[in-house]
Amino acid sequence: MTLEAAADTHGSRMETFREREAVSFPIEAIALCCYFTRDAFAGAFRYYATVMHLGTLWFIPDFVAFACMATFAYRYAIKQANSLAIFTLLYLVFSLYVGYVFLNDYRGGLSALKMIAPLFVGFCFCGREVKDYKFLLGLVHALFYISIIGLFWSSRVQFPWVGFEYETFGASRIAGKLWWAEGQTRLQGFAADSTMAGYFVLMGYVMTSPRRGLIWCLIWMPVAFYAINNLATSKTAAGTLVLYFLAMMLVRLFHERYRFSLLRSMSLLSFSCILIPVILMIVLAGTNLASVSRSLFSLQDRIDNSWQLPFIYMAKLMPSGFITGCGLGCFNYPQQLFSDKIAYWVPVDNFYIGTYLMLGPIFIVFMIFVVLAVARTADIYKLTLAFVMNIYTITILSYGPASGLLIIGLAFSEVFSRPPRRSSRIVVQAPGRALPLPVRAQ
Repeated sequence: MTLEAAADTHGSRMETFREREAVSFPIEAIALCCYFTRDAFAGAFRYYATVMHLGTLWFIPDFVAFACMATFAYRYAIKQANSLAIFTLLYLVFSLYVGYVFLNDYRGGLSALKMIAPLFVGFCFCGREVKDYKFLLGLVHALFYISIIGLFWSSRVQFPWVGFEYETFGASRIAGKLWWAEGQTRLQGFAADSTMAGYFVLMGYVMTSPRRGLIWCLIWMPVAFYAINNLATSKTAAGTLVLYFLAMMLVRLFHERYRFSLLRSMSLLSFSCILIPVILMIVLAGTNLASVSRSLFSLQDRIDNSWQLPFIYMAKLMPSGFITGCGLGCFNYPQQLFSDKIAYWVPVDNFYIGTYLMLGPIFIVFMIFVVLAVARTADIYKLTLAFVMNIYTITILSYGPASGLLIIGLAFSEVFSRPPRRSSRIVVQAPGRALPLPVRAQ
């Protein structure tokens, strides 16, 4: 029995405790399909769109994402009057302003708004089960095979978009081969870089395996691992795939009755990964890990630079940021592309550290609500994605391209759902024999 089928036998508590709205126009699914298709083919899409002078087509998913932001405001802030949704939107406006002050460039503010929009695409999946979007899951399944084909193909030929330079809001960016410390070529397939090529193989396997039997999972696991580890050389994605596969096999060992509870427990436990960078900085800061193995140089760089320097720079540039955050876009690609503080830009290779820098301590409060929401989530896909993304984002910022942030928003979306309310009505059992009605004399 597949994991999805086991979850169905468990029953959806969300259908019991909350009022589900009919998905008459699933704009969130349309936006996700647009982002996944664009980002999975980003290298090829950028090249051919620019050659044919159709570069504006690149921004179609972003316009759909802005519509999702409006949809989120209507569904949860206005229609449902959800306090957390209202506060999230208000704090978004505040953080955009703080980010504009920090970046000191209006283009940086626009880029920050574009950067955060995919998160609300994911949030719009609140109260909706991913398994109901058959076309979406079919597309992700297809992208899994296509991404693998692209990586194998690019190992034989050099695609024309490798090294191609393009512009975004006047800033130049290049799609090309990257090289890691030991000199291996990092292939990108149809995507814009090797990290995203590995990401779509990972996501394709993770979102397809719950609907597939054991044989499919066993056959395609080594193929996916080889494509990610040996071709894209994305060690983070490869390690995440292995951990997910082991967790999935462990869940499948149990009886159907216990699988869902185990999956939920594992998803909750995965939030402990948030502490891993803190522990590593305390224990290994200043240690020359490269002397142990050259492959550990990137980890050493994250410990000594990527995870620590932003706090040092923020103390110098905006001390108030320790209370309010330095705003959307700081220490992220809007600062890299559109700011006079480019000299202080550091690639923050961790989602939680990067988001904490932008939003401040209020982000901790939000994450407490997220953990509580995951504890009552009944969607097998959201629980699975929460588990996977908590591991994946230990060394990945996951803000660009947009598909990574979108999946995080989807996994955490139930934070805006209302907890089930227990009925306070007292049920009084009817007496065994009713009293006779009075008969009026004629």
